[in-house]
Amino acid sequence: QVQLAESGGGLVQAGGSLTLSCAASGRSFSSFAMGWFRQAPGKDREFVAAISAGGGTTRYADSVKGRFTISRDNAKNTGYLQMNSLKPEDTAVYYCAARWTYRGDVTYTEGYAYWGQGIQVTVSS
Repeated sequence: QVQLAESGGGLVQAGGSLTLSCAASGRSFSSFAMGWFRQAPGKDREFVAAISAGGGTTRYADSVKGRFTISRDNAKNTGYLQMNSLKPEDTAVYYCAARWTYRGDVTYTEGYAYWGQGIQVTVSS
């Protein structure tokens, strides 16, 4: 079992930056690949970024590529999502999630076994 807790969300102006953190507890965090998803009101949950267990492989949604950076510090059992050049359309509840392997399609929610409770990010224009 893995428990995940996001922090670092809030309100920011367009063009600003935020860094989300995902603190993990329970089983060894370094064993899991990790992803970030987001869900805006009235929309499906969508993939944002993913990172392999060792941190050597990453993938991004086209909408955030070049603006967001996913990383992890396994010694601290924490994952991160650095968000730069934020746009109003980035407004959503952001979720971190963990999966047993990086193999397969990391963009699908179904592959993730554990989820955080979500945190609000609001970007004002």
